Amino acid sequence: MRIEIDDKSGFCFGVVRAISEAEQALQQGGTVYSLGDIVHNRMEVQRLEALGLHTITHEEMHSLGGSRLFIRAHGEPPTTYATARTLGIEVIDATCPVVAKLQERVVRAHEEMRPIGGQVVILGKRGHAEVVGLTGQVQDPTLVIENEQDLELINFTRPIYLLSQTTQSIALFNRLGELIRKRAANPESITIADTICRQVSGREQHLAEFAARFDVVIFVCGRKSSNGKVLFEVCRGANPHTYNIEEARELLPEWFEGVSSVGICGATSTPKWLMEQVAEQLRAIGDAQ
Repeated sequence: MRIEIDDKSGFCFGVVRAISEAEQALQQGGTVYSLGDIVHNRMEVQRLEALGLHTITHEEMHSLGGSRLFIRAHGEPPTTYATARTLGIEVIDATCPVVAKLQERVVRAHEEMRPIGGQVVILGKRGHAEVVGLTGQVQDPTLVIENEQDLELINFTRPIYLLSQTTQSIALFNRLGELIRKRAANPESITIADTICRQVSGREQHLAEFAARFDVVIFVCGRKSSNGKVLFEVCRGANPHTYNIEEARELLPEWFEGVSSVGICGATSTPKWLMEQVAEQLRAIGDAQ
């Protein structure tokens, strides 16, 4: 059974940067607290926790006076930094530069829409850490939409400024943008800003081509990964024999009966070492068959 790991899968720049900063902080000694999972991959979180990283919630910040607090690549709203200053918490800010620029763009969008009674709309997953950080940049309400059905939440008689969470699907963003223009009372009052990270979105076409080359595809990602859900569907669209797993022990031997080739790929939050573990387990399954 031929097994190949996609060389373009794995951590994106923002995640690599965040993991590196966390490891450097941990090497200095002492406890480092991460505000939420540092990356949406349970296995990588467990690896870093073994090195001394402790994952906490926003509610638990109030007991961390004098401690070091790690802000992950997804970013945080200004209120989080203000709370940390009040509590005397040292902040290690690993917000992805792409996300940081988008946060600034959200602020500017509201500044443009406020005088003309417009709305700022973000394509994203409600409750996702990045989206929470984006909508928290200003006190004005920001509308979050996830799909075509959510367009019903928009007031099309008012100007609209559409942006996107960095890891959303380009195809979905473009489709919703077209529908918004068609439904708008004044199409000229619509501003559409494609803020999707190209290091992430550029993987869609590549993964579709990669998945089509194999009998079976194993897509490795954390259950919480928004990007993982998008890219898994891309792979499954190109190859219906695509399975989504979080770790190697979830592999089932019956998936590979009579199979001659398997491709392994993953999300921007999937570490290379985890895909290599999956490949090793696959070789054991192939040897047993």
